Amino acid sequence: MQKKTWILNFSVFFLHIFTSSKALDVTQYGALGDGVTDDSQAFLKAWEAVCSGTGDGQLIVPAGLTFMLQPLKFQGSCKSTPIVVQFKLKILGNLVASSRGNWEGDKDQWILFSDIEGLVVEGNGEINGQGSSWWEHKGSSRPTALKFKSCNNLRLSGLTHVDSAKAHIHINDCNGVSISNLRINAPESSPNTDGIDVAASSNVIIQDCLIATGDDCIAISSGTSNIRVSGIDCGPGHGISIGSLGKDGETASVEDVCVQNCNFRGTTNGARIKTWPGGTGYARRITFNGITLDNVENPIIIDQHYNNGGSEKNTDDKSSAVEVSKVVYSNFVGTSKSEYGVDFRCSEAVPCTEIFMKDVKIETASSGSGSGQVAQGQCLNVRGVSTLAVPGLECLALSTDMLSSSELPEQTCMLPQPSVQPDTRRPMQDPLWVYGSGGERLRVFNVVLINFIYLCGFIYVLG
Repeated sequence: MQKKTWILNFSVFFLHIFTSSKALDVTQYGALGDGVTDDSQAFLKAWEAVCSGTGDGQLIVPAGLTFMLQPLKFQGSCKSTPIVVQFKLKILGNLVASSRGNWEGDKDQWILFSDIEGLVVEGNGEINGQGSSWWEHKGSSRPTALKFKSCNNLRLSGLTHVDSAKAHIHINDCNGVSISNLRINAPESSPNTDGIDVAASSNVIIQDCLIATGDDCIAISSGTSNIRVSGIDCGPGHGISIGSLGKDGETASVEDVCVQNCNFRGTTNGARIKTWPGGTGYARRITFNGITLDNVENPIIIDQHYNNGGSEKNTDDKSSAVEVSKVVYSNFVGTSKSEYGVDFRCSEAVPCTEIFMKDVKIETASSGSGSGQVAQGQCLNVRGVSTLAVPGLECLALSTDMLSSSELPEQTCMLPQPSVQPDTRRPMQDPLWVYGSGGERLRVFNVVLINFIYLCGFIYVLG
């Protein structure tokens, strides 16, 4: 009898531990999800509860519903405990922004997450910025859809982002960021709709994303270091850019960037570095490796004379420039829409130095059934070395073994693990969690333990 009582108490104890955790649901706080009613206050109330430690730090936006939201600010710092060490927003439904005519509040961003340690935003839902009502007002303020400021140890995955008024995702002043398996879409004609912007941040990994926008698929701005980009399918758009840097005479810093195993399809640019005249600082130790090009207008470009139409402080100042050095282009293959496959336009005062090219083969895109011709290359104020590079550049010295040097920046271009292309045929799911009705959260191994506990109870009854 005493043994039976022990088994029963053991079972009840573990059943309580592994089933008692609850994730909160925004509908519990009044969100309707009809796509028309403003659900902003309900989301803020739900976030306040989660941030205070309720619901084990888990907040669910349920599937099958569309939540219309005005500008929101999810503010930290949040209360962590030995059990709650990260805060997770799981978006299974859809979020839609208010149109421009009904917009209320801040026009700098739509949804802001600030000062939250260990934030996870994931799911298979959609975030729709309703950008079409803003795009015709190009000169006026337009909101970035999703902004993360001072959020260390941040993880984003699985979501679809569409039609932001301006940039879709902006990362600022964050350390330790992982972004994966996102789908970002906006029309090619939509202005300034960058996919992912990274500024003043370090230790960032972006991998396995499908990005089609009206501007840069990914833009890496000043103050960034140790950035790893892999498995990006980009196009249409303006490619993957370092910059722009040095606007209005600013001092810029970008270093230790690796862009690897990416595809560019019908983009305006491929691998681009752009700096404004008159700036200072540096962009260095940058590697583009394993790049496939399909009808790209400017496959490889460094432009130290970037102006983009407009800054009153930015005349063509030849006295200073952001220094571009230690840049590697390796294993490029594909076609250029223009006659130029490589275009280096560097400053006379601060030339581009230690520019390396290896195993590059770029042809012009064929207009008919025949094969394309070798693309041309042009360069101004550039110093470096090339090996097996087509087009060849007179400004780069030829070498047969220059990439054997241990000092080459490519040696530091390493990702945590090999990257694979995203699978668009199935929705992204979180394999670690099972959610029941009412937001009940169970780890998969918890489910196994529960079945074991039921077995113990069955043995008790038989005994």
